[in-house]
Amino acid sequence: MSVKKIAGFIIAIFFAYTAAGQNRLAAANALVKRIMKDKASQFVTELIPRDNGKDVYELESKNGKIILRGSTGVSISSALNYYLEKYCHCLITWNGVNMNLPQKLPAVQIKIHTVTPYKYRYYLNYCTFNYSMAWWDWDRWQREIDWMALNGINMPLALTGEEAIWQDVYKSMGFTDTELDRFFSGPSYFAWLWMGNLDAWGGPLPQHWKDAHKELQKKILGAERALGMTPVLPAFTGHVPPSFKNRFPAAKVKHTNWNSNFADVYILDPSDSMFEVIGKKFLLAEQKEFGTDHLYSADTFNENVPPTTDSSYLDKMSKKVYASMALADPKAVWVMQGWMFHYNSAYWKPTQIQALLNAVPDDNMIILDLYSESFPVWKQTNAYYGKPWIWCMLNNFGGNITLWGRMENAAADPAAALHSASSGKMEGIGLAPEAIEQNPALYQLMMQNVWQDTAINTRQWLKQYAVYRYGFANDSINKAWDILRRSVYEGGLTEGGPESIISARPTFDSSAPWVNTRLSYNPAQLVQAWRLFVQSAHQLKNSDGFQYDLVDITRQVLANYATPLQQKFALAYKQKDTAAFNKYSNQFLQLMDDMEKLLSTRKDFLLGKWIADARANGITESEKNIYEFNARDLITLWGNKDCSLHEYSTRQWAGVINGFYKPRWEMFFMGVKQAMKEGIDFDFASFNTSVENWEWKWANSHDEQYAARAQGNPVAIAMQLYNKYRPLISY
Repeated sequence: MSVKKIAGFIIAIFFAYTAAGQNRLAAANALVKRIMKDKASQFVTELIPRDNGKDVYELESKNGKIILRGSTGVSISSALNYYLEKYCHCLITWNGVNMNLPQKLPAVQIKIHTVTPYKYRYYLNYCTFNYSMAWWDWDRWQREIDWMALNGINMPLALTGEEAIWQDVYKSMGFTDTELDRFFSGPSYFAWLWMGNLDAWGGPLPQHWKDAHKELQKKILGAERALGMTPVLPAFTGHVPPSFKNRFPAAKVKHTNWNSNFADVYILDPSDSMFEVIGKKFLLAEQKEFGTDHLYSADTFNENVPPTTDSSYLDKMSKKVYASMALADPKAVWVMQGWMFHYNSAYWKPTQIQALLNAVPDDNMIILDLYSESFPVWKQTNAYYGKPWIWCMLNNFGGNITLWGRMENAAADPAAALHSASSGKMEGIGLAPEAIEQNPALYQLMMQNVWQDTAINTRQWLKQYAVYRYGFANDSINKAWDILRRSVYEGGLTEGGPESIISARPTFDSSAPWVNTRLSYNPAQLVQAWRLFVQSAHQLKNSDGFQYDLVDITRQVLANYATPLQQKFALAYKQKDTAAFNKYSNQFLQLMDDMEKLLSTRKDFLLGKWIADARANGITESEKNIYEFNARDLITLWGNKDCSLHEYSTRQWAGVINGFYKPRWEMFFMGVKQAMKEGIDFDFASFNTSVENWEWKWANSHDEQYAARAQGNPVAIAMQLYNKYRPLISY
């Protein structure tokens, strides 16, 4: 190459880098304006090089301005977040925002220079896109991307709009809209469609959804990339439409069943030559619409067991899956969730795991240790046998809003793993919850790890967190959070926290399927924290974060109290004490009314908002009704009226309590009272049939109007309920 050509090449690279840099600065400046509003002009943003290959941010004051420097837009945003917390005592979370800025922004007296120890800071789970994000519009996504950037996330999973790409691919192969209607699920169930668990449930999927969400994905990816994030896009895992076997009878297609409530799905065997063809088609179509950062998510056996334990089969299968990516993108990196190694641990022994992983070059695969805070698979696999991997906190299952978590594990385990001699190529940390918008303290604590490599002192951190969240230091609140740290946030090795018996299909048992009410802490501890929050209300009542926390703690106390109350009317039935049964069953119904009133005061706990957001995605009444069914069904039955997953995604929300849970209990009490009056045993089988029919009718209805906006004073109502229930709760 001539000197002239080399010079031209260098100049081209320089201008490309400058253009990219200017784009990232522009994105960071836009974020600063969104967050700081009229005070944004007091900030200056600058790009700086990485520090030994790691992202870095700096913060200082100069010439009356606050300088935010970073190696990416995410780093610059993290510098802003640090400034907001440490200098302004402000905090932005999903459930409560404190932006009560000082009149004069404080100067940074000593220059701050911080380097992250982690190359990757991963975010999201396939399930999050449905349990929490199913109905999000661009405005909500913009706020979430800002939250990601503020908290240092640079590797988000990006699944929105995937159905539009698959439509293009399969229609190019001759599939008709009718055939694809039997493949695409409704929007609440996309995660399980893409993970190869089910077909069509909740559909048919309107064309408008596909078109609109393809455009939404472009906005999401544009915003994430402009800030320096590297989104993870989906790849082909073998799941094909039901009619595939008819169109291509020679193809090696096997059927598998994830859950008996749903029909079999069809998986194209990776050994079939068509696997690479389709995988390449999909990635090329995806790249054409969305571009690429060379990271691709694929989980071939999510909650499904391979047909054989033969390691040679797994080796070949893994090579084929990766080859289908590399054919379209030679720089492809396969990002694999490690969930199956825990979920199906009886199958995935060292021989099988090594066969699956070793078939792909180390530099072309990243493993997400999805459940590290409870079941760290990396410790059982020699750190995934040399593959780069990411320590993740899962925490939430199904979108349940229980106060729960393993706070000490989130605070100490990432740093311990990072410095462990046996952690191999640990290159990141991440959040992989099935749902978000609950337990904000736990997630903010976890993200504190992004910019440090030492364990977090949770007691001290919570004191700081309370100041940032509420705007004031308060001794009673500090005591309350220390109690919460040692009770609800000392969760055990269970799939999420305990639920309330009010969420269960009516029963005399203290627990029910997917509604485990067993507490891992003394409920009296939570009552102590409740008292301290109530005592602090006079000072903190105007804080958005305090209002949420007070309502949430009050909700949890009442949810816990439901079990002993239920056991009282269960005992009354057993003893044939009609008067006692009437007394305690009426108190149980009143408890639900009081929880409904309480939860109606916060937008975070409204069924009406969930339904309104779902219907807003439709442009015809038919579309709106499809989306409302999806919204209702997911958080109640999950599937058909006899689905075994009912209550898996249970929500203690206003509207769900009085619209769904309470009518079931009223039907139950009416039947039990009649049986007691007649002196016969209550017929549970007949009742369950009746209640299933009622639930199915509710899931398919569109007539009820549930409030989509908060009503009432959250602090005043929480204090009323404290005065009412504190004398009644004996533990």
